[in-house]
Formats: sequence, C-alpha cells, structure tokens
Amino acid sequence: MSPVQYMQRIREYYLGQGYEKPYTWAHFEDVPFTPLKKPLSESVVTLFSTSDVSVRREEGEKLPAMETTVGEVYSVPWRTPIEELYSRQESFDHYATSLDDIDAYLPLNRLREFVQAGRIGAVTDNFHNINRGYSQKLMAETSAPAALAKCNEEGADIAIL
Repeated sequence: MSPVQYMQRIREYYLGQGYEKPYTWAHFEDVPFTPLKKPLSESVVTLFSTSDVSVRREEGEKLPAMETTVGEVYSVPWRTPIEELYSRQESFDHYATSLDDIDAYLPLNRLREFVQAGRIGAVTDNFHNINRGYSQKLMAETSAPAALAKCNEEGADIAIL
C-alpha cells in the first residue's frame, strides 16, 4: 500500500491537458488568518470542502450546473442526512479510507457533536463545496469571493477549509 502521490498526479493531469509548463503551486507571503473575535463556544462555524459532496439523486437526474462548473461554490444543507450524501471524487487514497466514511473527508458529524457539547456556538445552515480547478486566477477571482459571500450570507465567524 502506498499513498496517493497527489502533487505528481496534478502535475501529470495538468501536462495531459496540453499545458506547456508544469503546474505552478500558489504561494502567498501573507495569508488571511485573523484571531478569533469571540470565544469558539460563541462562534458560528461554516465548512468548505473540495470533496465534491452532493445529495444523492435519482438515477439519470442531472446535477445542477453550479455543482459541475469549475470555480463555482455550491451549498448543501447541514440537515441533510449523512446517508443521502455522496462524493463524486475519485482522487483519494482507496487503501487508507473509503468515501463511506464521510468524516474522513468532511467532518459533519464531528462538528455537530462539537455544537452539542458547546465547544462551538453553532454551524451555518449549509456547508459548502468549491468546485476546484487548477487556475489560481479563477480561484482568486471567482471561488474566493463566492466563498466569502457564503460566509457573510450565513453569518459565519469561522470558516474551516
């Protein structure tokens, strides 16, 4: 059993798409982390993922465009039962985990438990998925502003990525 060589896979994928240069990883001198403005136990937390989680649909039913367009951010209600969720993701370590263990890639149960235990104040009405892409410009100009808008719309104090 060997781990998924994530960075190598992305490099190969990028070159396979016809780009002349290998993918250049984003690097920032400054990052937008800020100290908490209130205790965690009083904070509203939201969750963002790139795990392509969606609500199961009837066979043949198409996904909404927002869930398939690179760079878009789409929301799924927290109240959705875990057994109705699935991930369309294929690039994960199939030996170390399975997509049946949702907490391995999307800690919905843990965050619900933290709310019940009073460790965090609340979660937003929805958790969010970012349709990832390999364009830093698209992520900076489309996904990041859309993610911030979701935080503001739902009153999130903290975003877990």
